[in-house]
Amino acid sequence: MILFIASKIDVAGLNIARKLIEAYGFKESGEIFLGNPVYVRRIKGSETAKLVFVNNEPVETQGIPYPSDLKIAIFISRHSSKSGTPTLSVHTPGNIGEASLGGISGKVSISPASAMKAALIEMRKARDEMSLPYEVSYECTHHGPSLDFPAMFVELGSSIEQWLDLKAAEAVARGAMAAAENENIYPTALGIGGQHYNEKFTRMALTSDIAFGHMIPKYALGYLNEPMLKQCIERTVEKVEKIVLDWKGIRGEDKSRLMEIIRSIDLDVEKV
Repeated sequence: MILFIASKIDVAGLNIARKLIEAYGFKESGEIFLGNPVYVRRIKGSETAKLVFVNNEPVETQGIPYPSDLKIAIFISRHSSKSGTPTLSVHTPGNIGEASLGGISGKVSISPASAMKAALIEMRKARDEMSLPYEVSYECTHHGPSLDFPAMFVELGSSIEQWLDLKAAEAVARGAMAAAENENIYPTALGIGGQHYNEKFTRMALTSDIAFGHMIPKYALGYLNEPMLKQCIERTVEKVEKIVLDWKGIRGEDKSRLMEIIRSIDLDVEKV
C-alpha cells in the first residue's frame, strides 16, 4: 500500500490533497482513518493508494496507526521559511540530532531516494509547464516523524501566499504522484554539507542519473558521528554507492573530524 498523508490543519496540504482527488481520481472508500474519510485508487496495476487525513501537524505523526503493509508514506504539506521564497521541495523526515520538531532524537526515517528524485523531476516539469515563479529543491533530512518504513515529504512553501496557490498545489500533487508511481532505481548517494536547501545536490539530481537519499547539512554536522552516518546509509531504500560532499559548504573546523568518520565507511567519496 502507498499512503498519502495530509493534515486537516494545513491549508497547503489540503490544497494538494484536493488536486490529487480532482486530477487523479481518488474516491471515498467508506473507510475511516482517525475519524476522517479515506480516499482510494489503484496505482501501478494492482497497488492500492490511499489518501488519509490526520488531525495534527504532519511532523507530529510518530504514533498514528500506520498500515502494516505500507510500502511508502508520502506526506503532502506546507513548508515554512523566514525568507518566504516560493519553493516546491522534497525530503526525508527524521532527526540527525535532537527531536525539536517531532519524531525521535537521533533517528531518521528510511529514505526513498529514487521516489524523491522522481518527485523532484516532476515538480520541475510542472513548474516549467505552468510558468510558476518557484524554486524546486531538495531539503536536507529534518523533523519528525522518524519511521521504520520509506517516508518522504513533498512540500509547498514558503508562506501563506504560496500555500493558497492552487497551481503550485497541483505541481506538488504531480510530484507526489510521480513518487508513488516511480519504478526506476537510480544510483544513490548520501549528501553531506551545504545549506538546508542544497543547490548542488538538487542540480546533480536534475542533470544526471544520481539520486540522493539522506542529506546532512552544515548546521547538523555537530551531531554527526559514525553510528549516525551508518544509520543514514543503512536506512535508505537503495544501496548507497557513494558519499557526496559539498566541500565548500562544510566549516573548516568540521572537515578533519568528518573525514575521519567517513574513512570508517567503505564508500567512495566525491567532493563537489
